[in-house]
Amino acid sequence: MSWHTENEDEPPVKDLTVFILDDHELVRLGLRELLETEGCVIVGESGSADEASRRIPALAPDISILDARLPDGSGIEVCRDVRSVDPSLVCVILTSYDDDQALRGAVLAGASGYILKEILGSDLVGKVRRAAAGESLFEPGLKDRIVEGMFDAPVEDVRLAGLTTQEKKVIALIGDGLTNREIGTALFLAEKTVKNYVSSILAKLGFQSRTQAAVYISRPPSPGSH
Repeated sequence: MSWHTENEDEPPVKDLTVFILDDHELVRLGLRELLETEGCVIVGESGSADEASRRIPALAPDISILDARLPDGSGIEVCRDVRSVDPSLVCVILTSYDDDQALRGAVLAGASGYILKEILGSDLVGKVRRAAAGESLFEPGLKDRIVEGMFDAPVEDVRLAGLTTQEKKVIALIGDGLTNREIGTALFLAEKTVKNYVSSILAKLGFQSRTQAAVYISRPPSPGSH
């Protein structure tokens, strides 16, 4: 971290420290150049969700810019992980996709914003500075509406009462025929995390294979299951 003054009469201004997570090297280089030109200090960067989850709490940057989709996970997972270690850490999600599901995930993970990659450079820097200063980039009331919406779901299948919320999402996607990798992409989870969820689901429901789970979830509950 470094400090500078615009002139001798002004108090020192702390340079904004930033961590960049994106699996594309050119994107990281572009963000680094843009932010450094605007006086930011890049304290770390990575193309791996797992590495970022380890390094960000140790580096404690003023803000982390996290790519939503990564080969080994997602920026939303990283945001949730690092903020569980240190809730004061500020994260914004950078994505190519205007996706309602990702938006919900970003809000619930505690991110301060959700920024599309097509944004102009000057606008991105402005949003990053606003988020680092403690401002939410989400529209007012969005988090409350998302949380409230989580309780508006239709009455669930009582056969699945023993599963966690995330496991219910996973088995629903298994029923739709998605692979672990595709489920991971849909839910912003690492493929290995999905595999663990599938194993847990099979154990709880007493199945030997995901095919049994797929058949089970695709059939309506029998009257005797209520």
